[in-house]
Amino acid sequence: MRRKVTKAIFPVAGLGTRFLPATKSIPKEILSLVDRPLIQYAIDEAREAGIKEFIFVTSRGKGALEDYFDGAPQLEQSLRKKKKTDLLAELKQSTMDSGEIAYVRQREALGLGHAVWCARRLIANEPFAVILPDDVIAAEKPCLKQMVEAYEDTGGCMVAAMEVPESKASAYGLLDVAEDMGSLLKINGMVEKPEPEDAPSNLAVIGRYILTPDVLRNVSTLKKGAGGEIQLTDAIAMEIENGSDVYGYRFDGQRYDCGSKSGFLQATIAFALDRPELRDDLMDFMIDTVAMQKAAQ
Repeated sequence: MRRKVTKAIFPVAGLGTRFLPATKSIPKEILSLVDRPLIQYAIDEAREAGIKEFIFVTSRGKGALEDYFDGAPQLEQSLRKKKKTDLLAELKQSTMDSGEIAYVRQREALGLGHAVWCARRLIANEPFAVILPDDVIAAEKPCLKQMVEAYEDTGGCMVAAMEVPESKASAYGLLDVAEDMGSLLKINGMVEKPEPEDAPSNLAVIGRYILTPDVLRNVSTLKKGAGGEIQLTDAIAMEIENGSDVYGYRFDGQRYDCGSKSGFLQATIAFALDRPELRDDLMDFMIDTVAMQKAAQ
């Protein structure tokens, strides 16, 4: 019987330099879309997919991230006195039980593959998920849940995939597809940030993975790849070379690259427009703003 995916790694050791000066004092993952930080969207998605153990790969200066998941007795007491039960329920979503969450330090910024490898002892010999909080995916059924359900039939390794414009493809890990089965793609190879002429497709790997512990053993043998970093895609590609199955999964949903300012702003607007209590005022503001911009041209 195939083992269930109950552990997830969240690589959050990055410095968030594209969001300076805001990230000088707070981790990027605490920056909020509307009223929830990026990391909360990732945690909620993982919970929906059946994840029970949450492993954060952090670095120096991430104390606020750890505090976010702790209890807040004084705040909770104040909300109870004021009978603000809705806010108490929201607060509970951000509190993790003892033993549910673990933190591992990545001492050097050596790439995504190395960050995931840092959690190897907590993974042991189980399949696991990797979620990159920068990639926020709005979907009726959460992206990782879609993948977990597909994994129950396929086993092996699986990466989330989406088509990207050819002009931007070289910024991603790209899939060499052996067989296109609709949502499911049998993968023949993976190439990290290739030159445009070497791109095997415009199907890009997005920040959701389901991996076997063999991938962690592969990372141990890797040298630095694209960008001078130890690439997770290289370790996954080794599984293909070793004869193991690797799949891409075309997820249903809209992905926002919240690692960029533009993507973060787009996500903020999209998530705000999805909130009934915010939609009308925001839409009126956007219409007026666009009208003034056109009038000024």
